[in-house]
This record gives sequence, structure tokens and C-alpha cells, in this order.
Amino acid sequence: MTTPATETTSLHVVGLCGSLRSGSFTRMALHVALRGAEGPGVTTQLLDLDAFDLPFCRGKDNQTTYGENVRRFRASLREADGILIATPEYHGSFSGVVKNALDLAGFEEFEGKMVGLIGVSGGRNGASDALNTLRAIGRSLHAWVVPTQATISGAWEAFQENGETRDPQDARRLRAVGHEVARFARLHKCGEHLQFLKEWEAAPVNPGGPSEIEATPGT
Repeated sequence: MTTPATETTSLHVVGLCGSLRSGSFTRMALHVALRGAEGPGVTTQLLDLDAFDLPFCRGKDNQTTYGENVRRFRASLREADGILIATPEYHGSFSGVVKNALDLAGFEEFEGKMVGLIGVSGGRNGASDALNTLRAIGRSLHAWVVPTQATISGAWEAFQENGETRDPQDARRLRAVGHEVARFARLHKCGEHLQFLKEWEAAPVNPGGPSEIEATPGT
């Protein structure tokens, strides 16, 4: 018997911050997105990679040799129902800090989990290239990467000193990523798979409107 998809279902959403810089705009963006995930029965946690002080992944067969910090990091991911990954864009891709953290993790931490992506760029073109690559990595880890994602361009002027965004639209987009991760994680955790698939296929609304096939009668 499956559990009904109710607003009181317990969920845990974590945010993985891919920047080690003090005063990081990426961390600010992630805080906003995590607030979007908040709701009845939802707990959130920011995983600051600087605090974990992870070693470089060396491809060892025996993961226990990496030490307590790696075990603690992986346990934090395993406890999550949804994961937000936020990265600065470096040279057209995501940060090496994120890549190393993902290399130290694996299927046990990500398979079947809802994942949301956030990119922060100092330039005007945003961080879409970084997020496209992360989306492919999410698929390789058998995670469900939600369709909604957010990029912040011109980060140096996008945030106030208190960490809030200057543009309400940026805040809306960041919160939407967190909300979608929590929303689909709730449906998936409840075991209502038919409802989950229906919601998945319907989200997000296509900003381009109906397809040509749908818009053309008789085709």
C-alpha cells in the first residue's frame, strides 16, 4: 500500500555549494533556492564543501581509505531526498570543486534522487554551458534532474550585501528550482508513480507555447 502524497510527508533537501570563496555569490544563490524548497515537513541543509575539506579523488577501489570527511559528506547526500547543486561558471564549465565532490560520490548518493541545478556567472551570458554538463552527469548517476534550472549572470551586481537578489525575477527563478526539487521528491517518495510521471511530463509549462503539431489542425 502506497503512502498518500500529502503535504506532511517528511522530506530532506540539501544544497551543494560549488564555491569555496568567502562571500560567494553561488552560496547566496543557493540559500535563496533552499528557501524555495521549504514547506510543511521539509528540512533543508546547505553542504559547504569548504567545511568538508575533501581530498582529491584518486579513483581508489576502497572508498574507506578516503577518511572521515568523505564518509560524512557522502552520508549527508544519502540522507537527502532532493539535492540542489550550485556552481560558479569557470571557463565555460562548472567548478573543479563540484567535479571532485561528485567523483567522490556515486550511485548510492544520487540514484533515484531529485536534483536541481543552479549556475552563477560573472559574465552576461549566464552559466548554461556549466549546467548542461551537470545535467549529463546527473543522468549518468541515474538521478532525476528536474527541468527547471536557474542561472544568474553578472553576479557581482545581482546580489545585495545581505545575500538577497536585487532583481525579484532572479529570486523567483532560484526559488522555483528548490520548489520543484521538493515537489517532485515528495511525489516520488510517496510512491505515487503514476501521479509523479503525470506531473513530470507537465512541468514546466513550455514557454514557447504549443508545438507545431499541436497547433496545426489535421496534422
